[in-house]
Amino acid sequence: MEDQSEKALFESTPVPKAVATLAIPTIISQVVTMIYNLADTFFIGQMGQPTMVAAVSLVSPWFNLLTALGNLFGLGGSSLISRMMGAGRQGEIKHVAAFSVWGGAAVTLLFSLGTYLAREPLLNFLGASPDTYGDAQDYLFWVVVLGGVPTMASLTLGHLLRSEGHAKQASAGMMFGGILNVVLDPVLIFGFHLAVAGAAIATACSNVASVVFFVVQYLRLGERSAVSLHPRYFTLRFTGPIFSVGLASALATALGNASNMVMVRLASTYGDIPVAAYGIVKRIDQFPLNVSMGLCQGFMPLVGYNYAAGNYDRMRRVSLFSWKTALVLSACFVVCFALFAPQILHLFIPEAQTSALGAQFLRIACLAVPLTSVNFLISYTLQAMGKGVQSAALTFSRQGLLNIPLLILMNSTVGLYGMIWTQLVVEVIMLPVSLGMYAHTLKGLTRPA
Repeated sequence: MEDQSEKALFESTPVPKAVATLAIPTIISQVVTMIYNLADTFFIGQMGQPTMVAAVSLVSPWFNLLTALGNLFGLGGSSLISRMMGAGRQGEIKHVAAFSVWGGAAVTLLFSLGTYLAREPLLNFLGASPDTYGDAQDYLFWVVVLGGVPTMASLTLGHLLRSEGHAKQASAGMMFGGILNVVLDPVLIFGFHLAVAGAAIATACSNVASVVFFVVQYLRLGERSAVSLHPRYFTLRFTGPIFSVGLASALATALGNASNMVMVRLASTYGDIPVAAYGIVKRIDQFPLNVSMGLCQGFMPLVGYNYAAGNYDRMRRVSLFSWKTALVLSACFVVCFALFAPQILHLFIPEAQTSALGAQFLRIACLAVPLTSVNFLISYTLQAMGKGVQSAALTFSRQGLLNIPLLILMNSTVGLYGMIWTQLVVEVIMLPVSLGMYAHTLKGLTRPA
């Protein structure tokens, strides 16, 4: 009965209801995840030390590269699994899952080891000053060196659960880790007087807890899931199909974080306060994008399944409904941020100079959110269809060809505020390009006889 219900969800349930069924739990989990990401900045900000907030802001782009690895293996694997389900190839799913989990863990372990060995030049490259270096080193050690593999594994396992329609279990795992982090943050930061290191330890522990939760869920699902985590099913046979899609998502995350690194590095030339202000704004500004990410992760299995099954009309309706929903939600966030920017920033850091500068940054940065969300969802729609090359081309154009060069140009010509306007300029340029790529891809689809 459960298999029939999942089949109906993918094939015949009305589009708004089908998207809502998969996306609402995912959006909730993304919101909770965002809250726990904000928790580090919030609780550290309550100490009234801009240099501590700046230290976390410096390391965050490097820590977020773990998300790129999670997307490379997790989103790539989950997209392939959804298409296999639509094509009736359930017997191969366990091999895809084993490669995603164990291959991802091995690559992340190498990433963490490399980070530890190169920590001194890395922190200098990220823009650490004498006042931020010690805290930045503590945060890097706990969240990347020791917490790297659990962070990547929790993301990958969540994606794999979602690929089969188990959105509630996937969301519950992310929420469990997020809530635990919010609880641990004040205990370790203030109770044990660990400051920045306490926030980092809380993050690492919460990701370990999420991994344990996901493993328990798979044990409970048993034969109701075609996914297997057993290493005996590991094979390199599906590396190409997984990476062809996952690489686009990983590239988006990696280049996005490269842009953040460039932005933070350039901002550090203006002092620690602009770095702290930008770091807080970036965390807040990410909130609506995480909602869009939750929507993405919800509709991707529907798009992938119907694409593989040849039901292109339903696939198109799922995509358009999701884009419209993201646009409306993003517009609501823009209004909220524009009206309440000073209050929001003061909530995160009471220090007057940092909160005032951050409020100005937020009112500029939020203008790009609706366009970013639509460009973002178009790219993920192409990934769900297995069109990794097209998605990667959009991502590289947006983040590599445009964003980083424009950041440098706007900084040299306009100054600090010019960098904040850069994202809006990039999204305006990319929207017609993204829509054109999607329209061209749809024209190339032919219905099976």
